Amino acid sequence: MNAPIQEDTLQPDDRDFVTALASGLEVILAFDGANPRMTLSEVAARTGMNRARARRFLLTLHALGYVRKQQRYFELAPKVLQLGYSFLSANNYRSVIQQYLEDITAEIGESSSLGVLDGDEVIYVARSAAKHRLMAITLSVGTRLPAAHTSMGRVLLAQLSDAELDAYLERVVLERYTDKTVTDKAELRACLLKVRQQGYAVSDQELDSGLRSLAIPAFDGNGRLLGAINISTNAARIDLDTLTSRFLPLLQQKAELIRTHVS
Repeated sequence: MNAPIQEDTLQPDDRDFVTALASGLEVILAFDGANPRMTLSEVAARTGMNRARARRFLLTLHALGYVRKQQRYFELAPKVLQLGYSFLSANNYRSVIQQYLEDITAEIGESSSLGVLDGDEVIYVARSAAKHRLMAITLSVGTRLPAAHTSMGRVLLAQLSDAELDAYLERVVLERYTDKTVTDKAELRACLLKVRQQGYAVSDQELDSGLRSLAIPAFDGNGRLLGAINISTNAARIDLDTLTSRFLPLLQQKAELIRTHVS
């Protein structure tokens, strides 16, 4: 969820902070699309642990069924999916929103997604994909993209408090993906403040050439932020005026239905 950062969040040097748990999760997260199978030495290098420490965590995760071992290589086991499934199951609003995303795709023939903020990235937690492919990478549930350059990310960043936004802008590294990517922090701040005021965000080919998207926040009936919903399309097919004059009212209509039916 996109709950505000609490002042009493534990720090690594707090007596209640369980370092072993944090390290175990770090080992799991070391595996990704570019590193699906790794040796002990590779896991140690990616996590910054020494070999002995990495070995203990890998063997423990193996004993619990979260990691598989094949000769010298370790890889994640299917049981890891239970961690993600727990999130999806606990947030039962997802199935309701999924239907609205599919309705959007059926009506206008464009992809629509729900994303939540996790650190400096937006994570896709529900998606209805159109037949045409928009990006070089495949977007699906679980995909993570930099919040600064996506419409959903900007909508969610705009929901942060002033202090949280200041902290984000202080630490974030703005990479350039296209010639339209905003890399100046002052310009990004101005953009986010405008998003906060107008209630929607547009990302025009900042993350991938040809990708144009529009997003708005989605709330439940109690005013709790559920995430951001978007419509993504090809810039050669849909101009900016159509995005705001036709697609924005459609997103707003679905957001109101979400607010009405999710408590």
